[in-house]
Amino acid sequence: MVAALAFVLPCYVANAAPVLLGGGAPLDFGAKWGDGKPIFGKTKTMRGFAGGVAAGTLAAGILVYAYPLAIGAHAQMLSGIALSFGALIGDVLGSFIKRRMRLGEGEPFLLDQLDFVLVGLLLAYPFAASMYDAGAIVFILILTYLLHIAANFAANRLGLKSVPW
Repeated sequence: MVAALAFVLPCYVANAAPVLLGGGAPLDFGAKWGDGKPIFGKTKTMRGFAGGVAAGTLAAGILVYAYPLAIGAHAQMLSGIALSFGALIGDVLGSFIKRRMRLGEGEPFLLDQLDFVLVGLLLAYPFAASMYDAGAIVFILILTYLLHIAANFAANRLGLKSVPW
């Protein structure tokens, strides 16, 4: 299970980084979808997206040396980049879906806890298929759900997020 955690860690770092590195211009440039709602919303920013991918990629690079996986350094680095990019794509996709469901920014939604890791895992699969056994995936999904709830609660208590979810 330690290997599964080391594998998915770039995804977690990428997902958390926009809380600290985000802000600035919205990713959707303030544009509205056909339903009159924002495409993604003001909390999805260019700086947050780029910062998240960069932070996750940096974490992947560190892990290649600090905790090399059996898949090899090249595959580990590529899967880390894919996990990082996928985390941000998943988060943005979840935001898009929430806007279409007419849920406001910051409103709780089950997809919030798993969207980033599901898309990250999907994009990383071609580089690290051998890491994907049923036990590891179930472990990652349960851990992700629990960690996401705890991290959001902590971020709210520290004043980094306005809501605890």
